[in-house]
Amino acid sequence: MNYNLFRHDTSMAAKLVRKCLVMQVLVFFLLVSALASPLKKRKSLKEIKEINCEGPYIGLVTVFPPEETAFLATGAFKPHKTHPFVDLSGRRFRVGKIVDKKVIYVRCGDGMVNAAAATQQMLDLFDIKGIVHFGIAGNVNDSLSIGDVTIPKQFAHTGIWSWLNPSAPSIPDAVAHLDVARYNVPKGEGANLLGSFAYHSEQFFSELGKPNTARPLVWAQTSQQWLDLAANLEGMELQQCVNSSLCLPKKPKLVVGLRGSSANIFVDNAAYRDFLIRNFGVSSVDMESAAVVMKTTNRAGDFTFSFQTSLSNGFPVVVIRGLSDMAGGQSGENAIQIFGSLAAQNAVKVVVQFIKTLP
Repeated sequence: MNYNLFRHDTSMAAKLVRKCLVMQVLVFFLLVSALASPLKKRKSLKEIKEINCEGPYIGLVTVFPPEETAFLATGAFKPHKTHPFVDLSGRRFRVGKIVDKKVIYVRCGDGMVNAAAATQQMLDLFDIKGIVHFGIAGNVNDSLSIGDVTIPKQFAHTGIWSWLNPSAPSIPDAVAHLDVARYNVPKGEGANLLGSFAYHSEQFFSELGKPNTARPLVWAQTSQQWLDLAANLEGMELQQCVNSSLCLPKKPKLVVGLRGSSANIFVDNAAYRDFLIRNFGVSSVDMESAAVVMKTTNRAGDFTFSFQTSLSNGFPVVVIRGLSDMAGGQSGENAIQIFGSLAAQNAVKVVVQFIKTLP
């Protein structure tokens, strides 16, 4: 017998046992706090304990039903045989595998609050080693096209701003200013009572910082290690046609390493699109990604995990978004109703390939 191999195996087994015990203790305290809760909630927490003993998992977070439909339609996700899902706070967390990778998937819902809440819930309750966030987005980069998939390296939260009093001075340390009067038609005619907006940085709380002390943050970084892995997928074939009679004029492509922005704003306005390009240099706009990235990288690495990110000693995170429309840069109606499903399918295709490449 190879006794070195035997010792290695027993050591690994001991680690798994210790890890399972740690997760059981965590869930025990959650159960104690939920004793006064309905039986259904206590049953869910018991399921979580059993699920975590088989972890860790890759967390998958998407946004709205068409993206979920595209994800489940691939057949790549194989549900867990005994615990296919856990329902918590109105959301369904699906447990399973993609090839040999264990995953937990959730649809968070539109907007920054939903994205942050679902991500935090996933990280708090499940044994997660990293987050893959995916969906569709608006395209604000004229070198990209509808159907392309972008995996940005960083995100700005462009929904934090002050609506300034027209008679008050502007804020000198603002990230950017939007003067509404610049968009008067005809130009220079009359006073615009809407005034201007001053964009602010995010308040970022980190386990590595002082307690109750935030630092300003404009760009939230995704994980470089995972970006490097994703870069190997550039050149993969993506879907060009919605159906036999409706196709894009050229083959979509995957682009890694650009910038994105998020806010509780659906952008379908050419002037605001141009403002975001000039002031933030972004290539895509959505309503959730910045929240997921900040929630993931803001969390301190638990002692049961080995993955860490550079931003705040948290978990790896990557964002994969298919471009569904031109965010107002088009002439006429927004194309999301026509090409949204195609953009979602292309994003999902990249997600599945990316998960397959993870070590």
